[in-house]
Amino acid sequence: MLGASTDRIAMGHDTSPADDLRLYQTGSHPCGYWPEREARDLVLDPRDPRLGLVYPQALEWGFRRSGDIVYRPSCAACRACVAVRIPVQRFQPDRSQRRCLRRNADISARIVPARRTDEHFDLYHRYLLARHRDGGMDDHGTAEFDQFLVGAWSDTRFLELREPPAPGSSGPGRLLAVAVTDRAPHGLSAVYTFYEPEEAARGLGTLAILRQLEWARREGLAHLYLGYWIDGHAKMDYKRRFRPLEAFDGRGWREFPY
Repeated sequence: MLGASTDRIAMGHDTSPADDLRLYQTGSHPCGYWPEREARDLVLDPRDPRLGLVYPQALEWGFRRSGDIVYRPSCAACRACVAVRIPVQRFQPDRSQRRCLRRNADISARIVPARRTDEHFDLYHRYLLARHRDGGMDDHGTAEFDQFLVGAWSDTRFLELREPPAPGSSGPGRLLAVAVTDRAPHGLSAVYTFYEPEEAARGLGTLAILRQLEWARREGLAHLYLGYWIDGHAKMDYKRRFRPLEAFDGRGWREFPY
């Protein structure tokens, strides 16, 4: 639940369409990463019609999108969540990432509109059952899929990763992964990735990031935003393997020091 407006912020110059944007702080709620902790978030006014215009600047301020909500953790006693991004032109895959690319050389990547299909939802449902059983997401239906992943105002695409089609088949190959990706003028934001749980050995999460980096490089975009790296959290630790990496310290971006 949103609390009272905490402030009005100017995200740009006086002529910016985001001038005088309301910022709210949520009440306390269980942390999605550390259930024993309480969390709070800063949220840009979800009713503001300028959200689509201000979202690129919000990414630069360490915010993130979930559905139509643009938020940033703001917990009184914890600073574990750190917004991170990859500078696209400086990134070079390490040995493990090059092995991932070779292992998946047969996988094609295709960018499609962010519209749910039965194929997308079936894969999403299997992924949640395998990876987040009893975690509050495994009962998501189609409405929750659309609410969580397909924003009403964001410039979002689905990056599909597929096996080669079967011999003699005229259709696309089996869908292995979907990387939900927002496009901004200066970069891409990796919103969420779900993949075939039976193919975990392929490293599909890593492959999705590598393909998003290739996409950003093709379009001359400066950064790929990865959301939050969380110190000490095993599921979030993979992000620091992409180097160089930049972290938002509350005032600006600096080289990831960890």
